[in-house]
Amino acid sequence: MVKPSAYPLRLGVNIDHVATIRNARGGLLPDPVRAARLAIEAGADGITAHLREDRRHIRDLDMELLEAELTRPLNFEMAATPEMIAIADRIRPHAVCLVPERREERTTEGGLDVVGQRDRLAPMIEELNGHARVSLFIEPDPRAVAMARELGAPVVELHTGAWCEAVAAEERDKAKAEFARIVAAAKEAERLGVECHAGHGLDYATARAIAAIPNIVELNIGHFLIGEAIFVGLKEAIRAMRAAMDEGRAGARA
Repeated sequence: MVKPSAYPLRLGVNIDHVATIRNARGGLLPDPVRAARLAIEAGADGITAHLREDRRHIRDLDMELLEAELTRPLNFEMAATPEMIAIADRIRPHAVCLVPERREERTTEGGLDVVGQRDRLAPMIEELNGHARVSLFIEPDPRAVAMARELGAPVVELHTGAWCEAVAAEERDKAKAEFARIVAAAKEAERLGVECHAGHGLDYATARAIAAIPNIVELNIGHFLIGEAIFVGLKEAIRAMRAAMDEGRAGARA
């Protein structure tokens, strides 16, 4: 791997599944905003929340409270729909990440088809660029990175799910190939002047490995951290994740 000077690596914590637990029973607890505050106290550089069309976890009021109360940037994950564009225009978070969304999926299954949906996405990105940093959640493909730049998005987030699944299944050849795709896409992003983030399915070990890719500047991690918090607490889970990322980043600088 070519190793230029590694950029500082930020951690964005996704608090969606605090809301999933709350909604399973109803009521107000556990509170996603409290979780976001704790995450920031533990070292998170920003908070991510995905307002889905079906409101299965995060709700509209959650987004409003997060934007009003947080002391770190809020990254609003959302589908590229007129409804969500209108909400983002009203709430005006620091960042907006456009993701693909299907009601029947359990979690985001892949990257946004920026090439096939170019004409539909272009006016939405132009509108959002007026008040937020726009990120596109894409497959780790240099062609998708190039299209994101053409569309005027200053940031891409590479979908790491296929690689994480291959690692978990011990499919070594597939994992190696998927990791190479991530490396290539990150390099292309840097070459084109597009800020590169990554996320989906990351745990301590995979976050440590991804952190060694010097062109990536932010990891967004949620499900694993909320699950780990059941056993060790949210602050400790985030501190351990930060340590794993720092260890991986140190390897990028070596």
